[in-house]
Amino acid sequence: MEDKKRLEEFEARIQRGEKIEPKDWMPERYRKQLIRMISQHAHSEVVGMLPEGNWITRAPSLRRKLVLLAKVQDEAGHGLYLYSAAETLGVDRQELIEQLLEGKAKYSNIFNYPTLTWADIGVIGWLVDGAAIVNQTMLAKSSYGPYSRAMIRICKEENFHKRQGYEIVATMAKGTPEQKKMVQDAVNRWWWPSLMMFGPHDTDSPNSGELLRWKVKTKTNDELRQRFVNLTVPQAHAVGLTIPDPDLKYNPETGNWEFGEIDWDEFWRVIKGDGPCNRERMRARRKAHEEGAWVREAAAAYAAKHGMKSRVA
Repeated sequence: MEDKKRLEEFEARIQRGEKIEPKDWMPERYRKQLIRMISQHAHSEVVGMLPEGNWITRAPSLRRKLVLLAKVQDEAGHGLYLYSAAETLGVDRQELIEQLLEGKAKYSNIFNYPTLTWADIGVIGWLVDGAAIVNQTMLAKSSYGPYSRAMIRICKEENFHKRQGYEIVATMAKGTPEQKKMVQDAVNRWWWPSLMMFGPHDTDSPNSGELLRWKVKTKTNDELRQRFVNLTVPQAHAVGLTIPDPDLKYNPETGNWEFGEIDWDEFWRVIKGDGPCNRERMRARRKAHEEGAWVREAAAAYAAKHGMKSRVA
């Protein structure tokens, strides 16, 4: 009866728009959903460095190299913010990282696709980070305080990432015929995976109902996906690029761009580990973790010597 009363009070706070803080009472299911969601987000930021990191040494100019390097560093910082937010729920960061390395935890399916040309770096910034901003702006209003606050800074930095990507796309789109062909090819390959980033239809998602009820999420997957399409299609038209969807059309009555059906078989296949780069990404993360062991050991020794808690994972 006491737990029932606490749950009622908890849900009343949620409905009033209050933030839940780490020391507040919360249902165990709420805590577990947050750990799953925040850790998956953190893993995605860290794994997301890999597709772009390969292009730092091959960027076409010093300016592009510096901007891309800064972006990849930002992604590492985002992972740090999010692992820290997850730790406020009583889980150890090392445990979360081990779950990723052992293949027990998920990360965004988008990072299991290859970056074949420099144009891919621009399209990732424009489409992938653009999709992330749509999703993360919603998460900045999340009912869990530490997650919500982490999103505020992350969204600001992601906006710079999107601008950097769109600048590359616009430059190539008005460049030589070969450059425009290259960037159009990248759009063709990244468009549909970008739409998949928002997850399945909410009727097919086992978690959406609870996340919406507890206002961890405030918009459905399909609502966020539609907003992304509405924002992005005019941006493509502005630089003379084509969205690879023959069913795409504008509905003046709803104000929405209607789009074709996503290949959900591909989505679930990639989620389950059979994407173009799933194995490559995990090999790279395990290798980096093993090669960084000496840093963790040195940090732990220093922390122990000075009576501090090591935060290196």
